[in-house]
Amino acid sequence: MFVGLDLGTSSLKAVLVDDRQQVVASHAHPLRVTSPQPGWSEQAPQDWWAALLGTMDALAAANPREMAQVVGIGLSGQQHGAVLLGADGGVLRPCILWNDLRSVAQCAEFERRFPYSRQVCGNIAMPGFTAPKLIWVAEHEPAVFAATRHVLLPKAWLRYRMTGEMIDDMSDAAGSLWLDVGGRCWSDAALAATGLGRDAMPAVVEGTARAGLLHADLARRWGMQGRPVLAGGAGDNAAGAVGLGAVQAGSSFLSLGTSGVLWVTTDRFRPHPQGGIHAFCHAVPAMWHQMGVTLSAASSLAWWARVTGMAESALLAELPPEITRPSPVMFLPYLSGERTPHNDGQIRGSFAGLADTTTRAEMTQAVLEGVAFSFRDVVDALADAGSVLHDADVIGGGSHSRLWVSILANVTGLALHRLAHGAQGGAFGAARLARIAVTGEAVAAICQPQQREETLVPDATMAAAYATPLARYRALYPALRSAMAACPA
Repeated sequence: MFVGLDLGTSSLKAVLVDDRQQVVASHAHPLRVTSPQPGWSEQAPQDWWAALLGTMDALAAANPREMAQVVGIGLSGQQHGAVLLGADGGVLRPCILWNDLRSVAQCAEFERRFPYSRQVCGNIAMPGFTAPKLIWVAEHEPAVFAATRHVLLPKAWLRYRMTGEMIDDMSDAAGSLWLDVGGRCWSDAALAATGLGRDAMPAVVEGTARAGLLHADLARRWGMQGRPVLAGGAGDNAAGAVGLGAVQAGSSFLSLGTSGVLWVTTDRFRPHPQGGIHAFCHAVPAMWHQMGVTLSAASSLAWWARVTGMAESALLAELPPEITRPSPVMFLPYLSGERTPHNDGQIRGSFAGLADTTTRAEMTQAVLEGVAFSFRDVVDALADAGSVLHDADVIGGGSHSRLWVSILANVTGLALHRLAHGAQGGAFGAARLARIAVTGEAVAAICQPQQREETLVPDATMAAAYATPLARYRALYPALRSAMAACPA
């Protein structure tokens, strides 16, 4: 038996997986994000630990026989967060999360200090990444920075509490802006740009490698017969790719979750930072990936539901079963800024084209289409980076809407595969990595693709109809950016 743990932003989830790769039990514990100032996003690592204990306690109470047989544990986690530890290993301040925007100015400073960062680290410095956060701490909380002896990413901190070992995997470390992504090792120059050295970093291993043993007292607490091995694990998107079987070059998926991701696996390091494309290590050896991100995907519909006071399902029910013409309304889904291709943490969303005859249904359709246009920007940026996609598995909460997936297919030009049983998510991918770490089985043998239920292909008529709205959407970004710059809040 194997356990997969996924430390997300909104919850910590655990799955219990048997030798046939069947999920026999799962449990989740909610988490809360705090925002001390506008644009700030933090969590207390102690809350993650309480969530882990509660989740694993619940699994053990409900499944004692299966938990006794657990031999491996895999970790997946939200990326980019900065957990700062003092000399005694204690947490010095709340973790600054991936969607925190406070370090915009520090991104430019990081690249000034390390002019080759984009080539080495594979990415433009963005406020979501870890390295600029440390420059911000040094400038605004100098006492905290002076006391910092170690910096861990969120799931690496959980491992530290579970095993006493400071270890992380390549895919998660690549999202810090401190990793030489092509060389799969820490970059001394990147660390020096933030006033740190390798002694502040955890050891880095492949996601399939053995990376510590569970503390004996925790194994006894959960009724385990021995001390399970922990795998190196993966950052959340890489874990999702492992769970989907996207481990071969060219395999791809589109995640329509809170944020949106379009991923393609590559067999070499292929940076394209000028297009806002991320180039990271995969969680499996000798593989990398390119990825574009839109920050407000399914969260755009959730926001619209809050504004209208209606359930998301009720809003979608007002739309026809099939879209036969684009909405006359435009929606720019920049509610939290945008990554690909604009790398703009300051831009904000907008409706355009409203009339006195505009209906709520037209605005709902515009929200779905605006997110699709954002994904089309990602598709084109990936093509510029050398990854021309023709199809992708589609996962995430938004994938449950067949209508939304059909809009995405028509706008992006991709054939989108809906999965028969839905994506198992990062926790399932983490459990797969745990199995490989314990058994040494081949990645390709364990990380098989999931069964597809339906493929939605682009409709030629609708694809042509979206050409003009797409052009308008793209023209609106520079106009909106210029207006915001001319009249700042």
